[in-house]
Amino acid sequence: MFSPNDYAHMAYALRLAEKGLYSTTPNPRVGCVIVSNGKIVGSGWHQRAGQAHAEVVALNEAGEAARGAIAYITLEPCSHYGRTPPCANALIEAGIAKAIIAMEDPNPLVSGRGCALLQQAGIAVQIGLLNGEARALNTGFISRMVNKKPWVRLKIAASLDGKIALNNGISQWITGDAARRDGHRWRARSCAILTGIGTVKSDNPQLTVRSVHTSRQPKKIVVDSHLDIPLNALLLHGEEVLIFTTHHVNDEKRQALEKLGARIIILCDSEGKVDLKEMMTLLAESGMNEILVEAGCTLNGALVESGLIDEIIFYFASHLIGNDAKGMLKLPELADLQQKKELAIQDLRMMGKDIRIIAKLL
Repeated sequence: MFSPNDYAHMAYALRLAEKGLYSTTPNPRVGCVIVSNGKIVGSGWHQRAGQAHAEVVALNEAGEAARGAIAYITLEPCSHYGRTPPCANALIEAGIAKAIIAMEDPNPLVSGRGCALLQQAGIAVQIGLLNGEARALNTGFISRMVNKKPWVRLKIAASLDGKIALNNGISQWITGDAARRDGHRWRARSCAILTGIGTVKSDNPQLTVRSVHTSRQPKKIVVDSHLDIPLNALLLHGEEVLIFTTHHVNDEKRQALEKLGARIIILCDSEGKVDLKEMMTLLAESGMNEILVEAGCTLNGALVESGLIDEIIFYFASHLIGNDAKGMLKLPELADLQQKKELAIQDLRMMGKDIRIIAKLL
């Protein structure tokens, strides 16, 4: 169905799309390559919401050479007016003869309509080339569109015996430089970093991207049922912080936090705790595709137990801390091994002296 050249051109389009890994949110990462008579005449990638989409960038570069050419696009061209005009119309007006598309757009405003517009205009359309790679690049966007929740990654740095901190709360630094730099890359691609009040009080983290270059910083989110966050917490400096709390809030403290730029959101479940599922729904509605969780065992366990974690990134350091140190996840005691949480390991590699395992929850 697809030729070796088709694979090569789509692989290039995917590499272009990946350039938007840190910047396109809330939009998907998209790349486009225009090929005429076997030669690339235009290429582009979507850089930031509100700016030109990948197809338009590639068509502008191709100019008249786009007429009768093949467009390789990592995501179905949009068919609606948003911040920019429909890309399907731009491809039609440019005279593209054929479009090879990696995956259909999961956005209900587009899904199937972009391809239909191209076909109605006489453009040949093929879908599915390197579909898996295209989907992996936009897991968060797909999750938000299909499941109405962000793709949530839990990052855990631990000793080989599964401990994330000493019993006194000290956790810096369990892993080495290479693992920490890799962790910052996951921060950079995330729309937001989520933590709990326990981590804020014990570690006073900044939750910023510092080890890789990025044109934007992810938002910061804190789960804090009783609004215990100190007013001098480092993460309160910089851009707006979202703090999810319950109705048991101190009005004076709330006003002080709001003066510092924090946004207080009250979400209380039937047990008097922050409603984590509703929180994820609200984050998806606000346009967040990927959330990175960097928290302690209590919030980690609550998110896993609620079925809200899609993927876990484990960093295991080559040392032991001991049984009395703090564990990775606070989960209910099991009466039977059949109740265990199943994981599917996606990747395993060394990060300096540490081991990184990426696993999806089944």
